[in-house]
Amino acid sequence: MKRREFITLLGGAVAWPISSLAQQRPPKIHRIFWASTEAQPDPFVDGFREGLRELGYVEGNNLVLQLRYAPGNPDALRSALSELTRDKVDLAVSSGPAIRAMKAATNIPVLFAISGDPVELGLVKSLARPGGNFTGTTFLSLDLAGKRVELLKDMFPQLRRLAVVSNTDHPGESSEWQATREAAKALDIETLYVPFVGARELDNALATAGSTRADAMLVFPEGVTMVHRARIAQFAVAQRLPSMFGWSEYCEAGDS
Repeated sequence: MKRREFITLLGGAVAWPISSLAQQRPPKIHRIFWASTEAQPDPFVDGFREGLRELGYVEGNNLVLQLRYAPGNPDALRSALSELTRDKVDLAVSSGPAIRAMKAATNIPVLFAISGDPVELGLVKSLARPGGNFTGTTFLSLDLAGKRVELLKDMFPQLRRLAVVSNTDHPGESSEWQATREAAKALDIETLYVPFVGARELDNALATAGSTRADAMLVFPEGVTMVHRARIAQFAVAQRLPSMFGWSEYCEAGDS
């Protein structure tokens, strides 16, 4: 997921809370709370700033961004939620694992970007009609799950055994696993399911994937694997294991 794509996908959703703010008379200072489990420097917040500037919201002029980071630890963000009421925040923004912490925010608009199913996570009532105070976008695509398998097969025609590394705590994971399994079966590929739960089990999952003697590895895109993308990419390189990831940032991490 490139920064420009992230900006574009958020652009339509951000118009919901921001447009209502724009109706108020200047010189109101708009306050946006940014919650993230990414590490700094954060390319996503840079992209978000760029998108806000295009809409006329500039830090130091009519905008204050309150950035709260807890790399790899969404639970640590929950203690910061009191700021949302105390500082009269107009909008909260979160993505990936940070969204779980933001579920407790019920009295302000919350904008999210998620790789899973926001309905299954309980953020919205439906994709067409979110309801409540949460709105945003999802990158979950079951069509893409099958396409990843097909692309791997095109690149490695000898592919017969595919290790699939998947965080079972990710909303929508079961649907993505089913779509992947069906695509692999149609191509006569054996899938070797390597489930894990959260960051604490990731190293064991990678070790298991490496021991399966698979011809290639597929890693489902979601918050934990995104945060630890460098570790995953370095593992794949060290194992000389052809791999498919959900977003291009995984591959960039492997080059670092």
